[in-house]
Amino acid sequence: MTRRLPTIHGTSEEDAGPYRMERLDLEFSNGERRQYQRLHGRGHGAVYVVPLLDDDTVLLVREYAAGMHRYELGLVSGRLDPGEDALHAANRELQEEAGYAARSLHHLRMISLSPRYMSHQAHVVVARDLYPSRLPGDEPEELDPVPWKLDALHELVLREDFSEGRAIAALFMTREWLRHGGE
Repeated sequence: MTRRLPTIHGTSEEDAGPYRMERLDLEFSNGERRQYQRLHGRGHGAVYVVPLLDDDTVLLVREYAAGMHRYELGLVSGRLDPGEDALHAANRELQEEAGYAARSLHHLRMISLSPRYMSHQAHVVVARDLYPSRLPGDEPEELDPVPWKLDALHELVLREDFSEGRAIAALFMTREWLRHGGE
């Protein structure tokens, strides 16, 4: 069933730190009216990089996660700089965080964090044909690289120190993409 989108009768905004909170006065097709809130990120977007050492092995990084106050395994990730596209940002972040660059980059797709109340989306980029190359980054300490076999994702997703949902989704999408041709 296709429904028409609710009518927006008005909006208001307020600053919410790294986000901008928007309040929406909505009317649904059945006549019901509601107030919704959504968060808009500031900046130019984000990128999650799936660096493949080979078609069976991903390179994860271990870094301090302030939200959980512990060290977490995850993917290379970061924000797009002004004027930068997702592929350039992916290669830059890969060099800053993992000490590698990629000769081949593939934009897999965009994923959202919580589309019910956030507009934030991130680009998932698969990086292949890696070679050593380091750029200075903004991390306070060097990140630990951790190779992981894609056929052991079932073990990774059950680890206490690997909890970021977008990273989990990106790895499963990449594994399936590789299984079905990966081009």
